[in-house]
Amino acid sequence: MYTEDCTVLLPIGRYVGHQALDQVAGELRAGHPSFVYTPHSTPQAVQDGGRIAWGSGPAGEPPRYTGLDVIIVRDGKIAALYVFLDSLPV
Repeated sequence: MYTEDCTVLLPIGRYVGHQALDQVAGELRAGHPSFVYTPHSTPQAVQDGGRIAWGSGPAGEPPRYTGLDVIIVRDGKIAALYVFLDSLPV
């Protein structure tokens, strides 16, 4: 799903490559194990980019935080993921 040299840009840092992506994703899930991500809109795509608004929190509850993901695609895979947060997780 991601290129070998994928870059993920979060408010907490920049992560490059599959190993770094797996590490930060695992840390985020460990910090909020009961949270699920719920899309708040239909994904939109233009050329080699896309975006989707989302919320995260315990299943069945209002989101604890919301954000917007923007992706850049190269050769059919995600080359860059920019994560914008509307608020910090609580």
